[in-house]
Amino acid sequence: MSDAQGDPRRRHSAKVVDGPGKSASRAMLRAVGFTDEDFRKPQVGIASTWSQVTPCNSHIGELADKACQGADAAGGKGVIFNTITISDGIANGTEGMKYSLVSREVIADSIETVAACEGFDGLVTLGGCDKNMPGCLMGMARLNRPSVFVYGGTIMPGKGHTDIVSVFEAMGAHSRGDMDLIELKQIEETAIPGPGSCGGMYTANTMASAIEALGMSLPGSSAQNAVSEEKREDCVRAGAAVLKLLEEDIKPSDIMTRAAFENAITVVIALGGSTNAVLHLIAMARTIDVALSLDDFTEIGKRVPVLADLRPSGHYMMSELVAIGGIQPLMKILLEAGLLHGDCLTVTGQTLAENLADVAPYPLDQSIIAPLSEPLKAESHLRILYGNLAPDGAVAKITGKEGTHFSGPARVFGSEEEAQQRINDGTVVSGDVVVIRYEGPRGGPGMREMLTPTSAIMGRGLGNEVALITDGRFSGGSHGFVVGHVTPEAFDGGPLALLEDGDLITIDAQENTLVVDLSDAELARRRANWQQPTPRYTRGVLAKYARLVGSASEGALTDQD
Repeated sequence: MSDAQGDPRRRHSAKVVDGPGKSASRAMLRAVGFTDEDFRKPQVGIASTWSQVTPCNSHIGELADKACQGADAAGGKGVIFNTITISDGIANGTEGMKYSLVSREVIADSIETVAACEGFDGLVTLGGCDKNMPGCLMGMARLNRPSVFVYGGTIMPGKGHTDIVSVFEAMGAHSRGDMDLIELKQIEETAIPGPGSCGGMYTANTMASAIEALGMSLPGSSAQNAVSEEKREDCVRAGAAVLKLLEEDIKPSDIMTRAAFENAITVVIALGGSTNAVLHLIAMARTIDVALSLDDFTEIGKRVPVLADLRPSGHYMMSELVAIGGIQPLMKILLEAGLLHGDCLTVTGQTLAENLADVAPYPLDQSIIAPLSEPLKAESHLRILYGNLAPDGAVAKITGKEGTHFSGPARVFGSEEEAQQRINDGTVVSGDVVVIRYEGPRGGPGMREMLTPTSAIMGRGLGNEVALITDGRFSGGSHGFVVGHVTPEAFDGGPLALLEDGDLITIDAQENTLVVDLSDAELARRRANWQQPTPRYTRGVLAKYARLVGSASEGALTDQD
């Protein structure tokens, strides 16, 4: 029986395994490999998202083993447990995609549940696909025990510099008649060559980078290839780092401060990252009781330029950024320009500035990261829009390549499937503003990503000629003139629910407005005649989610007060 009840590193596990009254607990743990010595050690839960569901996570089982080895070698006792993942890339365009954002909450719930129940003193969490990362961080934030996040790493490019978005856009080209089935199958067979998260600055790489900038993963963790010795070493070091955090009693609340979230937003903007970062960072901040809002992205965006020429709007993939040094040199550039808070604490036990002190600059001949003096875009590509169509805000990703202004007649659809069909059959034409409503957190439910419709628009050659607005979300791989997260959502009677075909919609990414050319009186008349649709689900996880979830403008959380 343990004699280490006074060890401050064991304030949780001691309650589970110490003393004669916990003999039954120890008996159970002996059966899974604990020894007398192990009961005296701090317990480190290793939350693995390993699964054969998706290449993003198919290698994480090995990485979890490495993290466990690191914790054990540093004097702890690692205990591996699993949580779920889903695959956005597989589910996109189907009813199953409604479970995607829901999975973020399930992941957070399950990490909190296991760690709190079992009395783990610290945590390593490992994530690969999009919702794993914010889900892991939210679980760690709720528990507020010394913790480190490990990113599973990026995939390598497919043949011909292809990736998953190449496949989606090839599908659009095939539907237009510009690509035959043989060409489509060749791209399908070669675009995803092995394990790792989708290869551009899509949501997975965006969130991994944001979490490193936040200070919750070790330096370099966000920019490593999934199958690499560097990634395996990252996991071993993460396991050991938790023991140091336990020694120094450094918890997520000490790291995930307001200033740290500003650092994360700054790095996301500089990288040209996904609109999903807005949703997830607000959710993560609110979970750790940090005030963060849509307007913070606008204010920070006024002073932070886009520097990275990365997909989907740019040319390069994450593996190519890895090859020139990852995001650490970029963060040093931003720090030296006064755009990052260098005094923020990180999971190394040092400040961000201390972590970056010896980071070498990018090679002189690289063309992935532009100099601050010649940015790709002088202000943020993430635009928070307001207006009579989005009284509570909407989120757009406007790189400038699409232009900054779009005006056209509404082409209104009540679901993603309906819109997809009408894009493919030619109903949607140049000049239209495609409206996809009743896809919000409650109305979907689940706030699906619109990667399939946006890819179809691109594949049909309409990328510069059609805009799309929705109360759903977008994949990090979506590009074009697109606006999502429109709030209030249509299911709650938001103005999106009142639109009719032909209504003139104007999107202005300079004035940051989203408006329909209708009077207040006309909107009021339509609202008086509107009836809320019958919920699409009345039982199960989607129905439960719809009853609990908050607004997208507040992070779409299910555990708000």
